[in-house]
Amino acid sequence: MMKKRSISASKASLVLFLCQMISALDVPLDSKLLEELSQPPTITQQSPKDYIVDPRENIVIQCEAKGKPPPSFSWTRNGTHFDIDKDAQVTMKPNSGTLVINIMNGGKAEAYEGVYQCTARNERGAAISNNIVIRPSRSPLWTKEKLEPNQVREGDSLVLHCRPPVGLPPPIIFWMDNAFQRLPQSERVSQGLNGDLYFSNVQPEDTREDYICYARFNHTQTIQQKQPISVKVFSTKPVTERQPILLTPTGSTSTKVELRGNVLLLECIAAGLPTPVIRWIKEGGELPVNRTFFENFKKTLKIIDVSEADSGNYKCIARNMLGSVHHVISVTVKAAPYWITAPRNLVLSPGEDGTLICRANGNPKPNISWFANGVPIAIAPEDPSRKVDGDTIIFSHVQERSSAVYQCNASNEYGYLLANAFVNVLAEPPRVLTPANKLYQVIADSPALLDCAYFGSPKPEIEWFKGVKGSILRGNEYVFHDNGTLEIPVAQKDSTGTYTCVARNELGKVQNEVRLEVKDPTMIIKQPEYKVIQRYGQVSFECIIKHDSTLLPTVIWLKDNDELPDDERFLVGKDNLTIVNVTDKDDGTYTCIVNTTLDSVSASAVLTVVAAPPTPAIIYARPNPPFDLELTGQLERSVELSWIPGDENNSPIKNFVIEYEDGLHEPGVWHYQTEVPGTQTTVQLKLSPYVNYSFRVIAVNEIGRSQPSEPSEQYLTKSANPDENPSNVQGIGSEPDNLVITWESLKGFQSNGPGLQYKVSWRQKDVDDEWTSVIVANVSKYIVSGTPTFVPYEIKVQALNDLGYAPEPSEVIGHSGEDLPMVAPGNVQVHVINSTLAKVHWDPVPLKTVRGHLQGYKVYYWKVQSLSRRSRRHVEKKILTFRGNKTFGMLPGLEPYSSYKLNVRVVNGKGEGPASPDKVFKTPEGVPSSPSFLKITNPTLDSLTLEWGSPTHPNGVLTSYILKFQPINNTHELGPLVEIRIPANESSLILKNLNYSTRYKFYFNAQTSVGSGSQITEEAVTIMDEAGILRPAVGAGKVQPLYPRIRNVTTAAAETYANISWEYEGPDHANFYVEYGVAGSKEDWKKEIVNGSRSFFVLKGLTPGTAYKVRVGAEGLSGFRSSEDVFETGPAMASRQIDIATQGWFIGLMCAVALLILILLIVCFIRRNKGGKYPVKEKEDAHADPEIQPMKEDDGTFGEYSDAEDHKPLKKGSRTPSDRTVKKEDSDDSLVDYGEGVNGQFNEDGSFIGQYSGKKEKEPAEGNESSEAPSPVNAMNSFV
Repeated sequence: MMKKRSISASKASLVLFLCQMISALDVPLDSKLLEELSQPPTITQQSPKDYIVDPRENIVIQCEAKGKPPPSFSWTRNGTHFDIDKDAQVTMKPNSGTLVINIMNGGKAEAYEGVYQCTARNERGAAISNNIVIRPSRSPLWTKEKLEPNQVREGDSLVLHCRPPVGLPPPIIFWMDNAFQRLPQSERVSQGLNGDLYFSNVQPEDTREDYICYARFNHTQTIQQKQPISVKVFSTKPVTERQPILLTPTGSTSTKVELRGNVLLLECIAAGLPTPVIRWIKEGGELPVNRTFFENFKKTLKIIDVSEADSGNYKCIARNMLGSVHHVISVTVKAAPYWITAPRNLVLSPGEDGTLICRANGNPKPNISWFANGVPIAIAPEDPSRKVDGDTIIFSHVQERSSAVYQCNASNEYGYLLANAFVNVLAEPPRVLTPANKLYQVIADSPALLDCAYFGSPKPEIEWFKGVKGSILRGNEYVFHDNGTLEIPVAQKDSTGTYTCVARNELGKVQNEVRLEVKDPTMIIKQPEYKVIQRYGQVSFECIIKHDSTLLPTVIWLKDNDELPDDERFLVGKDNLTIVNVTDKDDGTYTCIVNTTLDSVSASAVLTVVAAPPTPAIIYARPNPPFDLELTGQLERSVELSWIPGDENNSPIKNFVIEYEDGLHEPGVWHYQTEVPGTQTTVQLKLSPYVNYSFRVIAVNEIGRSQPSEPSEQYLTKSANPDENPSNVQGIGSEPDNLVITWESLKGFQSNGPGLQYKVSWRQKDVDDEWTSVIVANVSKYIVSGTPTFVPYEIKVQALNDLGYAPEPSEVIGHSGEDLPMVAPGNVQVHVINSTLAKVHWDPVPLKTVRGHLQGYKVYYWKVQSLSRRSRRHVEKKILTFRGNKTFGMLPGLEPYSSYKLNVRVVNGKGEGPASPDKVFKTPEGVPSSPSFLKITNPTLDSLTLEWGSPTHPNGVLTSYILKFQPINNTHELGPLVEIRIPANESSLILKNLNYSTRYKFYFNAQTSVGSGSQITEEAVTIMDEAGILRPAVGAGKVQPLYPRIRNVTTAAAETYANISWEYEGPDHANFYVEYGVAGSKEDWKKEIVNGSRSFFVLKGLTPGTAYKVRVGAEGLSGFRSSEDVFETGPAMASRQIDIATQGWFIGLMCAVALLILILLIVCFIRRNKGGKYPVKEKEDAHADPEIQPMKEDDGTFGEYSDAEDHKPLKKGSRTPSDRTVKKEDSDDSLVDYGEGVNGQFNEDGSFIGQYSGKKEKEPAEGNESSEAPSPVNAMNSFV
C-alpha cells in the first residue's frame, strides 16, 4: 500500500478556503513552464488613485501588466474611451500600458485633469486598474491685504491670522522673522493646526514688526510669504491675572469625523494669565496606549492609526491658579473599505470546481459588486459554470472557455477597493520537470530521495518503477510524497539502479529515468590512540581508513578543534601524523577527520607532554639582543637592514622579529614589521611613503624573546599619493530622511603624505542619477540629508592628500534611514489547538510598506476575561516576537475557558508598525484546579461535616464534585473506598452512618465536562460514645477504633518530689514522657523520659510549697498528650523535727509504738482465722460506708479503709461504677492505687512506708468527680 504524506485541515473557519486550495492546481515556479502556459492578464504596477502631478513636468500614468500571450492595453478617460492616437501630446510606452503626456513641449496639465482607467487584455480575459484621478498641483500667490498694526495690552491674548492661499496639496505653514529665523514657540506662544499664531498672553518682549507667515508648497518646491505683521505691546501696572478661556475651538462642544487608519489631531489653545496648562482625557475610557502622543506643548492630542474603538468624547481642560475651562470634542471614526478576504487567482483543470471570495468591511458597510473582464457581471456574457452568491462566485465543472479575469469592487462613501483575480482553466498533458538521467548518490543505510517534479492539468498520477521493465514499486520500504518524490528511508547496496517515474492524466503520459548509486560508508579502522611523550621526543598518531572505491577521501588533522600549527615539526603522512621535537605547546587533543562528498567521520586522541630528564650541566636562557644594526640600499619604497646576532645561550635562535617606529606620526610606538629565520641576518624591508623609520631586532629561541636591540638610524621616505582607500565603508540612515556614511580612517603612515582628506560620493541605486561628491577633512563620518526613506544608495569613499588621489575605490550599497512600517499585517487568523495553546496566522505585509529592514513580527496578546467568572481585570499584555518573514506562531501558556485578544505588528530597525485589528478568540474548557480548601468539622459518633471552597481556577463550568473516602486502621491499612458525586452548587455535606472513633481519609476534587481536576486530601476521626466505653465493632470489614489516649492523670506530692500516675489506652509499646512546670509561669515545659512502658513516674527536686502543672505524652505520636493536672508540694518541715528525730526518748517511744502495732496485727490475724470480727470491723459494718468495700472473697485482698479526716473532694474524670464493683486489671503495680495527699509517707526513693492498704482498679474517665485511694498510714490508723 502506498504511503502518502499530506497536511490535513483542522480549522473549521478555513474549510471553504482549503477546499478551494485542494481543488486548485499548484503551478511550479519553473521559468520554462511559466513561459509556455497561457495566463490571463495581471496588473503588476499602476499609479496611485489620487495622483497629483507637477504642472511643469510630463505626466506619467503607469499601467504595467503580465500575461500569456502578452496583453494589449487601452484607456478610458472620465468613463469614455481615450483615443491616444488622436492626441499628439500623448504616447504609450512600447510593450507597456504606461501613458506619457508631454507637458514640457507645449501641453497644459490642466487640460488633462480627469479620471483615467487602464485595461490589459489578452485572449483569456481583461484586467482593469483603479480609477486614477489626475490633478495638477497648485501653489497660488497670497492675496494682497492691508495689515493694521496690532496694539495689545500686556497680559491680553492675541491671535495672528495666517490665512494661506488654498493649494493642492495644502501647504506647510511656519512663522519666521525678516532674518529667516523661526520664531520661538512655547506653552505661551504656539502655532495652531490652521497656521494661526496664538498668544495665551502677550509680554513686552513680543513687540516686533516682522511676524511673517510662510506657506511651503512641497510639490512645486515653492514658498509663499505673507506681508509682515506688526505687534506692539504696551504695559499697564498692575497686570491683571485672568482665568483661562479657549481661543480654539470655540464653545463648549464640537464634533470631528476621522477615517480608520488615519491620524486623529485634536487641538485646544487657551488664553489666560498665568499661562494655562492643557490636559486631555477620554470620557468613559482611557487614551490608547502606544498610539497617543502630545504635541505643541500638549495643546494637540495626536492618536495614530485610529479605529472604530477610538470613537467617543475627548475633553481638553485648560487650567491655571485662577480656574479652569474645558471643551468636549465628539469624535466619530468612519472607515473606507478594507479587505477581510481579497479574491485570489484560481488555476483549475477542466471539469473541476472552485470559488472566488471577496469580503471587505468598512463604516458604513461597503457594497460588493462583481465584474467579468471589466464588464458588470450582470451584463457580461453568460457562463453556465458560474454562479454569483453575494461576495462569492462559485464555479462548477469549468471548461477552458471559463477562463476570465474577475474584478471585485467594494465601495462606500469614503472610498473603494478594486481587486483583479483570474480564473485560468488549463488542459495540459503531463510534464516531468526533473532533468532526465539525473544521478543521486547516497551512503548505505541512509535515506534516498529521488525527485519527480511534474505538472499537468488535470493533476497527473505518479507511479515509480525500478528498471526499465520493472514492476510498480509498492510496500512499506518506500514512501511516496505528494510532490512526486520517491523516498527510500534506508537505502541498501541492492537499491542501486535505474528508477523510472511515470506521470499520466487523461491527456497523456510521460516518463523520466533517474539513477541511484548507494556507496559504502567511510570508516576509520585504526584510530589514533592516547600518547604520553617526553619533551623533545617524537610521537606519531595513526588514522587508517576504509572507504568506497569510487569516492575520493580527504584527511584533515586538527589540534584542539583548530588547524595544526604552521610548523615544519608537524609531518602529515597518508595514514598518520608525526610530531618531532615535541614541546609543551604540543599538549592537547588531535583529531583525524575523513571527508568524502557524501559523508564524514572523525576520531580523536590526547597527547600529554611530560618533562624530559633534567641535564644540570646545560643552562638554557633567552638569547642576547642583536647589535650593530645597519641600513643600506635606501630606495623610495625599500631598504636593506643587517645585524649581528647576540649569544644564543645554549638554545638555537629560531627566528628574528623586526619592528619599526614611525617618528613622524607615532613616536615611541613600535610596530611589527616582519620576521625571518634564525639563520638569516639581513632582510629587504618594504616601506611606505611619508614615514620616518627606525628599526630594531628581537631574537627568539625556545626559551623566549631577547631584549630589543638598540634602534637603527632614522630613514624618512618621500611623500606619494595614497595607496589605499578607507575600509569598512557603510551607509546606514539614522533618521528617515538621511544617510550616514561611515568608514575606518587611514592610519597615519597610510596617508603617504600630508593633507589627508576623503572624497565621499553617493547616488541613489537603480536611478539614473549622477554621483554627488563632497570632500571632507580627516574624519570618519558624513551625513547626507533630505533623502527618501529607506532607499538603496551606491557609496564610495576615496582617500587623497596634497599629492593626489588614491586608486578608484570600490562601491558599496547602503540604505537611507528607516521609518516606522506603514501597514499592519492582514488576514490575522487564530487556530485554538487546545485549552492552553493557540496558533496565529497572518499575511505578510508588502515589503515596500515596511520602510526598513524587516526584522520580524510581534504578536501582542492578552486575556480579556474568564468565561466562567465573567469578571474583567487588567492583565499586562504579553508579547511574542517572530524573526524574519514568518507568517505564523504559537501562543503558549493560555488559560483555559477564557476570552483573549491579539494583534500583530510588523517590526523593522526603526520600531513597530501599526497593529492589526484586535482578533478575539476563546480557549476551550480544561480540567479545574483542586478545591481551594477542605474543612472537616462537627465530629459526632457517626457523622462528619465537610465544607469546601470552589477551585481557584475552574477552567470551565463545574459539573460536579467527586468525594471518595475510606477508613484507616492502626496499621495504616485502608478500608473499602466509597465514592459520592455532589452537585457543583453545593459547598458543604454532612456525611452520616460512619463508624465511631474511626479515622477516615477523604479525597476531594472538582469536575468540568472535560474531566476531573487534581484532588485535595484530608483526614478526620469520629468521636467515642458518651459513656467512654468503646462499642464493639458491628459488621465485618469495618475498621476498629484506634484513637489512643492518656487519662486519669493523678499526683501525690511531698515537699520536694511527687508521684505521677496515669492510665493509657491505645497501641502497645508506647514510650511515655512527663512534662511539668510552675503553674501560671510562661517558662518552657521541662521534660522527663519514662523508662519502659510504665504508667507511673516520680518527679524529684521540686520546690516546697509550690503549685506545679503536669501532663503526660507518648513519644512518636504528634500532638498526643493528656490534659493538664495541677498539684502543690507540701510546706517545708520545721528544723526541730529533725532535732526530735535524733533524740533518744523519741527513738524509744517509736520502738514501743511499733511493738504495740505488731502485737495488734498478730491478734487480728488470729481472730481472722477464727472467723470473728474485730472491733474496727464491727464499727465499719455498722456504718456501712459505701465508699469502703469489704474484703473480696475471690482473691483474698483487703478492702479499702479511710479515716474520716481523709475524705477529700472527688477529682474530675473518675467515678465508681454504679454496680459498686471494681474490675481487676492486668497490671498490679500501678502506684495510682495507693495513697494520696501531702500526708502520704514516702521514702526518698519514692517507696511506701508500711503496708498496702488496698487496691483500686482502673476505670474509664467519666463524670465530674474522682475517688482516691486512702494512704497507707490512714489504713494503719483505722486498725487502732
